Amino acid sequence: MLVFPNAKINIGLNIVEKRPDGFHNIESCFYPVGWKDALEITTAPAFSVEFDGITIPGDQSDNICVRAYELIAEEYPLPAVKIHLLKAIPIGAGLGGGSADAAFAIKALNDLLQLEISFEKQLSYARRLGSDCAFFILNQPAYCFGKGDQFERIDIELAGKWIVLVNPGIHISTVQAYAGVVPKMSASDLREVLRLPVSEWNGKVKNDFEATLFEKYPLLEEIKAELYKQGAVYASMSGSGSTIFGIFDQEKDLVEVFERYKVWQGALR
Repeated sequence: MLVFPNAKINIGLNIVEKRPDGFHNIESCFYPVGWKDALEITTAPAFSVEFDGITIPGDQSDNICVRAYELIAEEYPLPAVKIHLLKAIPIGAGLGGGSADAAFAIKALNDLLQLEISFEKQLSYARRLGSDCAFFILNQPAYCFGKGDQFERIDIELAGKWIVLVNPGIHISTVQAYAGVVPKMSASDLREVLRLPVSEWNGKVKNDFEATLFEKYPLLEEIKAELYKQGAVYASMSGSGSTIFGIFDQEKDLVEVFERYKVWQGALR
């Protein structure tokens, strides 16, 4: 079975408080975008994993797709499979690529092996694998809160807009990103602000990581400024990573403008 885990962007990201368990409660809109990995899972004589594309750090046996298989195997008698992941979504980029891989692995194993795991059970598995994994089970725009693992439908319409994502190859770990942030309750309801036209979001829809990470990595702020210069109606950092995105009213080709970096561009759906 071949599936294509897609990335997401954060439209707004408020870090509201630190939790007793060491995590942080956030408020954000998660929105799917078309930058994708390719994940193939097939039954096999023996369990194996294979990675291509972007180098994935760490031990293969601890990869999040492997952990998804092992988690399900605790409750279901799974046959051996071969997992082949072609990694294209940048790592440490604020795009949720690893979480998407895990969620799509859960869904692919369920379909391939006809396990009939309920939607709620799939969400439960995903939440155990990562804070934003559960989002990718439904994979639709959502207002996310808690650790990023709780969500509800959000009234936001971006279909037909054009998005350009620029990743300069800076790897920012979640621990590093949170180190410079002071949590605070947001002054306004993000859900209400996102009902405004996109052209009115600048200055109102913010990512709390930008203040400290732009100071440490000025290049990120320069990319954001360039996206606005190129006509973006809104631009922001995504998540806690190094990807900056710009939303445009019309199609734009900015590959040459950002030729030194990884760029994905396409229509929002």
